[in-house]
Amino acid sequence: MSVVDQDLPGAPASAGNATIELLQSHSLTTVVQRELQRQIVAGELPIGAKLNEADIAATLHVSRGPVREAFRALEQSGLVRTEKNRGVFVRQLSLHEADEIYEVRAALDGLIGRLAAQRIRPAELQRLRDIVKRMHAAGRAHDVDAYFPLNLEFHDLLSEAAGNAALRDNYRRVVNQLNLFRRETLARNAEHIPVSTRDHEAIVDAVAQGDGELAERLLFEHVIDSRERLHAALRSPRAARRPERDIQPKPAST
Repeated sequence: MSVVDQDLPGAPASAGNATIELLQSHSLTTVVQRELQRQIVAGELPIGAKLNEADIAATLHVSRGPVREAFRALEQSGLVRTEKNRGVFVRQLSLHEADEIYEVRAALDGLIGRLAAQRIRPAELQRLRDIVKRMHAAGRAHDVDAYFPLNLEFHDLLSEAAGNAALRDNYRRVVNQLNLFRRETLARNAEHIPVSTRDHEAIVDAVAQGDGELAERLLFEHVIDSRERLHAALRSPRAARRPERDIQPKPAST
């Protein structure tokens, strides 16, 4: 008899099976949630895309229950919205909503910089420097597809280096919502990638020097500058909204 077939001592068989099913369901929900979140952040599921529960379940080889639960979690995190009698869509932020979220992110990033300057470990600092080197290469090539994940990795690592789990988790929720806009901003402002990379380099230098006040200021200003680039991108002739359409999710990465 395998472990999953065994019940807890003294517990009815049905109770043991129900517990196992609950754990399996939660695990699948987490896997589905993370995969859909990855596809949304990567732009594979674009703004306004309608998410079909049955199609996603079939593509990811799971039942519809975990997909439904993943939709609820993604809605709570601000990445999708549910419309009665219409379905679930990748959320489309208004410019006003994005502005407010940028203000929150600027404050969180500033605190991250101040704490990271006090707490960062040598290995984390070296990883940040390595990421900046790759950012420079992506900038020289004007390669948005290469730069965007590096930018996410840089800031996520910095949030880890701050050594505060509550701050990191709140930061990630805010950043996930802004990612609905940020890839589009970079795509329309690829020429600003070298400038943004120099910002990141200065941030690393401030953190390495243990200058929390400077790191905090640089990160705050970096986020506010990103907000201004967003406004400039949306004023460009190519800033037309995408129509809502059905999107087939890609299979989970292996």
